[in-house]
Amino acid sequence: MAHGDLDVPPLRSGGALAAPARGVGVVRHVVTFGRVLREVGIEVGPGRVLDALRGLGAVDLTRQEDVYFALRQTLVSRQDELELFDRAFAAWFLRAPVVPLVRRQDLRRGPDPVRDTLDPTAPGDDAAGGPTSELGASVQELLREKDFALMSADEFRRCRRLLEAVARSRPLRASRRRQPDPRGDRLDLRRLIRRSLRSGGDPVEQPWRARKLVPRKVVVLADVSGSMDAYARALLLFLHALVGSGRGVEAFAFGTRLTRLTPDLATRDPEAAIARATEAAVDWGSGTRIGASLAEFNAVYGRRALSRGAVVVIVSDGWERDDPGLVGRELARLQRAAYAVVWVNPLKGSPEYQPLAGGMQAALPFVDRFLPGHNLRSLEELASVLAGIERRHAA
Repeated sequence: MAHGDLDVPPLRSGGALAAPARGVGVVRHVVTFGRVLREVGIEVGPGRVLDALRGLGAVDLTRQEDVYFALRQTLVSRQDELELFDRAFAAWFLRAPVVPLVRRQDLRRGPDPVRDTLDPTAPGDDAAGGPTSELGASVQELLREKDFALMSADEFRRCRRLLEAVARSRPLRASRRRQPDPRGDRLDLRRLIRRSLRSGGDPVEQPWRARKLVPRKVVVLADVSGSMDAYARALLLFLHALVGSGRGVEAFAFGTRLTRLTPDLATRDPEAAIARATEAAVDWGSGTRIGASLAEFNAVYGRRALSRGAVVVIVSDGWERDDPGLVGRELARLQRAAYAVVWVNPLKGSPEYQPLAGGMQAALPFVDRFLPGHNLRSLEELASVLAGIERRHAA
């Protein structure tokens, strides 16, 4: 890392600033970087920031590796935070087109030890064959923007962890049960009486309660017909991560018929889950009967109140080979029971896309949110929408 990349002066050994005015720049960079780390989920308090400043005072700031390891040693405490740190470091400090941070095995020490490196010869090429350093972006950022239809099997393996993080963003609802909360809206009378006994019957302390927030039910209906084949693997990885995010998630596949995939995706091994789900959906890669599949879901699972109060996510390109009117009628029925209906269409990721398919046109009047689903970035948008979704129509 060149000295100009950091745009801060070096520190004296021991952490003392070389000059008061120049030292302010160092502190500002590290403090802001700490905020960046907190945004990606790494706990960084004032103590760690101070340790990081001391660490930088003991290294040469003109050496990229020294800065990287000084910050990582002082700001990261868990193994699962390393990837998040690398992403944040690349985004904040490596804004110029420089070699991204990668992790590879040190073959000189055998196949097991893993050495962290900033070696420019380390593998970091994108699928098109050009080094990611020329693009000035980290591997993760490239994966976020790349269309699922263009990803290789290796790229799917690398983005699996990112998909899992996206799937953890579940919509919440207020439970009927209440829990202690100092900002609650209702007094906890039992605790109030018990605590008042300590003060001779005077209600000095006023304990409050609020409704507990719990994950809302999520139902995903995924189109696995031939027209969606290019996005099938990414879709199954996302469904597997969503089912593994906790209770209250149901996953279905449909082509010419409806298939419940929840038990097949419940295994921890994603590859085994994908194999079982593919085997379960016997109409995989066939035609599309969206309306009939929705009718079957409403008739069989709607009666079990599976969709009542749930956020229903339909992933499909909207191509219907039967009567498009049936799609509208069954979706209207589904919307009356569900909390909200979200339609995810991978084709919407194209700037030239228009919802001209008959099934898509029939569905849109009954859809609360219409989103793309062609890459990781669009699924992150989906997670954000789900986390704060509200009903378009009053219950």
